[in-house]
Amino acid sequence: MALIDLQNISKHYSAQKILIDVNFHVDAGERIVIIGKNGSGKSTLMKIVNGTLMQDAGHRITKNDLEVKMLDQRPNFIDGHNVRQAVEHGLHELNAAKERYNELSLQLADDFENRLLLDEHEKLSRYIEHHNAWNLDDKIERIIQHFDLKRYEDKPIDLLSGGEQRRVALASLLLQKPDVLLLDEPTNHLDVYMVEFLEELLLKEKFTLVFISHDRYFIDRIATKSVEVDDCTLKEYSGGYSNYLTQKAEFIRTLQKQHDNLLGVLKRENEWFARGVRARLKRNEGRKERLMQLREDAKTNPAKIRKMSVELQREAKHFNRDKSINKQKMLFEVENLGLTLGDKELLKNFTTRILQKDVIAIVGPNGSGKSTLLKALLGRIEPTTGTIKRGEFTIGYFDQHREMLDDDKNLIETFCPHGGDRVQVRGSDLHVYGYLKNFLFPREFLDKKIGVLSGGEKNRVALALLFTKNVDILILDEPTNDLDIPTINILEEQLTNFAGAVIIVSHDRYFVDKIAKKLFIFKADKTIEESHQQYSEYLDLEKEIKELNSMEEEANKAPKVVEVKKEKAKQLRLTFKEKIALEKLPLEIEELENTIEEKNSCLADPKCYEAIGITALAQELAEIEELYEAKMEELFAIEEKLEEINSHS
Repeated sequence: MALIDLQNISKHYSAQKILIDVNFHVDAGERIVIIGKNGSGKSTLMKIVNGTLMQDAGHRITKNDLEVKMLDQRPNFIDGHNVRQAVEHGLHELNAAKERYNELSLQLADDFENRLLLDEHEKLSRYIEHHNAWNLDDKIERIIQHFDLKRYEDKPIDLLSGGEQRRVALASLLLQKPDVLLLDEPTNHLDVYMVEFLEELLLKEKFTLVFISHDRYFIDRIATKSVEVDDCTLKEYSGGYSNYLTQKAEFIRTLQKQHDNLLGVLKRENEWFARGVRARLKRNEGRKERLMQLREDAKTNPAKIRKMSVELQREAKHFNRDKSINKQKMLFEVENLGLTLGDKELLKNFTTRILQKDVIAIVGPNGSGKSTLLKALLGRIEPTTGTIKRGEFTIGYFDQHREMLDDDKNLIETFCPHGGDRVQVRGSDLHVYGYLKNFLFPREFLDKKIGVLSGGEKNRVALALLFTKNVDILILDEPTNDLDIPTINILEEQLTNFAGAVIIVSHDRYFVDKIAKKLFIFKADKTIEESHQQYSEYLDLEKEIKELNSMEEEANKAPKVVEVKKEKAKQLRLTFKEKIALEKLPLEIEELENTIEEKNSCLADPKCYEAIGITALAQELAEIEELYEAKMEELFAIEEKLEEINSHS
């Protein structure tokens, strides 16, 4: 039976139909991504799965006592809680289960045949195992560290930013591990290292998951099934994003005439994805084989590990050579740039040149200074040290707050501020609807005020407006946030066709891989490393180098550990008396077991115990059992000592 089964579900808002007679089911262990355009009904379907939104028709059937929990876009917390309390909130049932389990373990030591206690003990064991809660304190600490919440753990939750609060809510849900976890854009506000940790946790702990995401690498690694919401219906595809692309393109071929544009996008996307993945696999194949071999050699050959680490670093440096064409127009010349906010140093000694056809992604952990660097380039903040020289050029800027939009204006007024209904786009005179149609806006949106649009719709308006500007350089801060995948594809196509320079800040690995020709990578030592490799490949190399460095440290420690073990083994020796006892005790114990069995048989036979006397017989049995227990304890102690000797030899 499915954990959740939606049968013939329909839903509408006023006159707008969202879902019509759809079926959807979640089986244990599935990880289902819901994809589709913004406004297509993804969140509606998710809320019906969660049970927090009632369908107009159809049935929602769930397994008994099913625990379903959802990550809200705007999470609610208990007033007065700090970060650690908010993360741990919701774990009281797990903690209570562990306490009761420990109580029962003690009781069963004295009453191991109590069937009621055994059943409850087994049930609690399965519950704790399902939630992977045996080492709950360690898990709490690990999640707080990886989501960069440790420095805030005593801070009141209401003083955190919206993105930080979302990380707290996500951490709490992951620790609770419900039967079905629902996540709406879980990678928003996570940097790439946090996303990688989230991926590994979801896979390792075998979550049953339904999620919405625009992060295509995340989808491809996590999803076992893709469900597309389109035109009020659902269509299933096996696997993640790459499978979806292939299967969707095949489906669209049957509707070629009316879907030529979409087919073209899907075809290009599929070709790029397949080409990129094959190339990475081919490059990494030999390296991975060598890494696996090194794991076997780790404790005996630190020199070999070091050699591999050096090779990887050399491979990374191969991509870092300046490949710019010096004859291009210079836009920015940065020399010894340093940036500090308050008492926090973000960047030091950064020198570079940005030219007219550069396509650069600025990447790094949350809070490292990426958006601050953009503001310095824009001239909105002054460098703490160093200089930024700017050439003569115009800038188109997209920020996370969509400052270019006026909520009181409608789309016509936004794109045609001087009247009319025409817009100039890179030399072409277009009707505003003809242009906005490319950004997935229907005609009825033209009269809508910006203020009534959703966050994703506002982002689409801001991007569409940006590409009407006649500029030399585009600077975009997290442009893919709140966008659906079809809109991100449009954005990628627009950026690919843009003739000037592009600078983006983004955590979207797929987007960066596809667009960027150069990386500015914020490092832990407050410097920036420049690289021309793909971001996902850089992350792979970085991870492997860290693993190799860790293995080298362990390998260098290994001889010392061996020496300590040998020294301890010398100190641990069985005495002559213990060696004799180890030989004799098993035989003595076996004889005592036979005697105990004989005495018990006599106690069960009236003729036998009447001849000896039942009181005398019982007393004799008790003395033999006491001697048996003493012999067993002596044997166990010698065997434990022998095991310790063997472990240190």
